[in-house]
Amino acid sequence: MSRFLVISNGHGEDLSGCLLAKQLIELGYKVDALPIVGNGNNYSKEKIRILGKTRLFATGGLGYNSLKGRLDDLVNGQIIYFFKKLFLAYSVRKEYDYFLIVGDIVPILFAWFSRKKYFLYLVAYSSHYDGKLKLPWPCKFFLKSKKLKKIYARDLLTAEDLTNQLKRNVNFFGNPFMDEFIRYKKRSKNAKISFLLLPGSRIPEMQRNLNIMLDLLEDLSNLKIFKDFSFEFALVDSFSKKKIEKILHNRSWEFCPNKRDVKNLIYKFKLIKINLLWKSFEKLLIKSDVVISMSGTAAEQAVGLAKPVIQIEGSGPQFTRSFAFAQRRLLGEYVFCATNYKTKEQQLKETIKIMLKVIYLLKLDARFLSQCKKNAIVRIGEIGACYKISSNINDYLKNAN
Repeated sequence: MSRFLVISNGHGEDLSGCLLAKQLIELGYKVDALPIVGNGNNYSKEKIRILGKTRLFATGGLGYNSLKGRLDDLVNGQIIYFFKKLFLAYSVRKEYDYFLIVGDIVPILFAWFSRKKYFLYLVAYSSHYDGKLKLPWPCKFFLKSKKLKKIYARDLLTAEDLTNQLKRNVNFFGNPFMDEFIRYKKRSKNAKISFLLLPGSRIPEMQRNLNIMLDLLEDLSNLKIFKDFSFEFALVDSFSKKKIEKILHNRSWEFCPNKRDVKNLIYKFKLIKINLLWKSFEKLLIKSDVVISMSGTAAEQAVGLAKPVIQIEGSGPQFTRSFAFAQRRLLGEYVFCATNYKTKEQQLKETIKIMLKVIYLLKLDARFLSQCKKNAIVRIGEIGACYKISSNINDYLKNAN
């Protein structure tokens, strides 16, 4: 069987790359991974071999990041690190029959530089941004290469647009990052509305985002309507309990002992009670009604599960105003955000108004959730993309040999 090297560029891309790798391994292929940014934790968890040393940068890669974030990464050696990864891919190219590229122009460049046959899941670009996809130079040139065997787009509009632009078939089978939810059953409807809060996944930005969300919740504590609602935080391991406890203690939140589940934390501020959980993201997202987000891929997964998303614009380096704006264009009208503000206080007031609007829609507009579901299919696609993409690659290789 053929050997694959999965090259991915970013946390969400690592997740998709890992899920695709698992499926290819089940089909009998040998697969290794080369994550360009980050520690490649998704690959490590699944015992997929990672090439080279890994390093985590604050921004998680180039893109919609603040200027300060980009400069910090450059000063800390991102350019040197990038070229080391590029030459690593080149040096091992003969050990693999194909590359599987997950991401944007950066990993595509790796395949082109290595002169390797490759398959591409183009997760970073969508025609939903501007109506027609404007690929960065020289991406279009790379996508017309005979070395590129198959292209998989992130949504149907992009697949149709690229098929027309490139004069070659581009497929849309859904997004692999949604396959994390295959093993979870759909929850029964509860009367109590549940909010899931996602402050992101990278320190120190995640800590700043958490404080903004706590500011919001403290403002909510003066409104009786929010007393009986559920507020849960999905947190990553790098944000330790000690850090959380210190932040909440300094903000005068009251600790609530929880004998049933000592692994997680419950705190209270006036009328508002929050539950802080680790290693529970998928389960929490499935059972939630509304997502309050300062995150990337997690917000896409929320939209894919037909959840309304409320953004809070941050200072970055990743979740900036420009990133949030791009995300709304990508994910559609059921991602809400306060944008008309001059101060943080105004931003929080406008966000509360949006929360009240979404609560109204959930309780009183019977069409709202069905519209969210239609949007999910158009923007993200159905669950099961990994099997469809890997099977399509397998069929191609069988016919090519």
